[in-house]
Amino acid sequence: MPVSPERDGPDGTRHLTTNGKVEVEQIISKKLQLKRRAEHLKLDLMKELDSQVSEFMDGLIEESVSLESAPVPAAFSPLLSEKERNKLSRSLGSAQNHGKVFAIRRSILDELFEVNHIRTIYHMFIALLVLFIFSTLVVDFIDEGRLVLDFDLLVYAFGQFPLVVSTWMCMFLSMLVVPFALFHVWAGHYTSSGHPIVWSVLVGSVFLLYQVYGLGILPTSVVLKNGLPPASCFIIIMEQVRLMMKAHSFVRENVPKVVASRNDKNYSLILPHFSQYLYFLFAPTLIYRDNYPRNPHIRWGYVGTKFSQVLGCLFYAYYVFVRLCIPQFRSISMQLFDLRAMVLCVFNSILPGKNKTKLIHDSCGVLTAVQKNCILYTTGALVLFLAFFAFLHCWLNAFAEMLRFGDRMFYKDWWNSTSFANYYRTWNVVVHDWLYYYVYKDYLLMTGKRFRTGAMLFVFTVSAVVHEYILAICFGFFYPVLFCLFMCFGMMFNFILHDQRKGPIWNIIMWTALFLGQGVLICLYSQEWYAQRYCPLDEPSFLDLLKPRSWTCHQI
Repeated sequence: MPVSPERDGPDGTRHLTTNGKVEVEQIISKKLQLKRRAEHLKLDLMKELDSQVSEFMDGLIEESVSLESAPVPAAFSPLLSEKERNKLSRSLGSAQNHGKVFAIRRSILDELFEVNHIRTIYHMFIALLVLFIFSTLVVDFIDEGRLVLDFDLLVYAFGQFPLVVSTWMCMFLSMLVVPFALFHVWAGHYTSSGHPIVWSVLVGSVFLLYQVYGLGILPTSVVLKNGLPPASCFIIIMEQVRLMMKAHSFVRENVPKVVASRNDKNYSLILPHFSQYLYFLFAPTLIYRDNYPRNPHIRWGYVGTKFSQVLGCLFYAYYVFVRLCIPQFRSISMQLFDLRAMVLCVFNSILPGKNKTKLIHDSCGVLTAVQKNCILYTTGALVLFLAFFAFLHCWLNAFAEMLRFGDRMFYKDWWNSTSFANYYRTWNVVVHDWLYYYVYKDYLLMTGKRFRTGAMLFVFTVSAVVHEYILAICFGFFYPVLFCLFMCFGMMFNFILHDQRKGPIWNIIMWTALFLGQGVLICLYSQEWYAQRYCPLDEPSFLDLLKPRSWTCHQI
């Protein structure tokens, strides 16, 4: 096609003319218009896509949360029609709609340790442990003329460990079989028997007998008859309490399902599987669910780090007791009980200061001049931090990681509490959830939600009794210091330092009371521990067992 040469137009623009007389400006203008339309269309499509994706993700999150707390597992849904699923969900809604909802979330300390300033505090505690180890080695070298690396206290505390393992295995195997089998036997006869109430009373009595005798009396008798040392006792008794709480949760969460669906032909679909029950026994929670949110994979390096931190906390506690507590309480416990000695003991257990107590020789060894002049650090605070970090953070997170358990909120920011009410809720979320749903709410349910103060008092009483039971069995004597602190000062502070208290001053008051309580516990229980050994009774009466030995014991 012939093309005419370029020429200037009347408006000064240059045109490229052809036989069709198409001008370049018109082509460019059309291209620009198409480009603008494409850009507008792109923006509209992106907005629409973003809206669709947001709605989809929101719906997915809501659906996943509802599935996590739903009484019927998602795997059962295809087996039921839509009408049947709605009917079953309505009938079971009262059982779990208001229960705890699990979600994937990290522990607070894991998030805080990503901040360099917070991680530096963690490094300071490690440095303090290094100083403890170094000072112990130096003192032993001066005394013995050689490096002494024995851990007599740890060896004693974890004595008879094979018996501990065998006792735990018996407890766990019984827990693995008895509650699960009893529940399935009861569920099968409850839906088909003509006398469901009689059958429920019969099976419930067998379950209570197992709880009291199988998980309660038998492990306790093993501990008492064999005279297990404190750490070994704590392992068995803590596991005893944990398994009893898990058994109660399993029954409490599943019985309402069966009762609500008694006349439903598909009731068997809601019964838990053995794999779900087995997972619950190891999961770091006391609230039963058929399914929990799970992480996609296991970080074995994270697991190793947490277990190594537990081991580090164990040695940390060893050096705290060997270097700070035992030298002081060994001599204080040989003095007659008086108010002045108790006050000095309590504040020496909390605040730094020189140990002015006269340290004397005994059968366990000779205390050196360096030990006589050692500086007492905040032992109460250290024991509190070590117990929290080792168990609530490291131990539970390690098991959660191995099980891919997603909800890691085993505690909240209890250190920021300005009220004791908030402290009780956030210190140990695992136990608090169990007390809240199965003691507090069930108490309100039975009383028609009319006695909230009574429900709170009942929760305090249950918690205080269980804590005192653990200490009495593990220490081998009855000295209800913790029970009195719980029921008197703890309850009083719960009402005085309530949630309406805000501001830094209330956090200071909370920490002051916390440190003081730790000092009282360490001082009085340590005194009683040594008094029981310095002044044993050949044939104690029942009143002698109830009366604190440290009030009358005096060792020359």
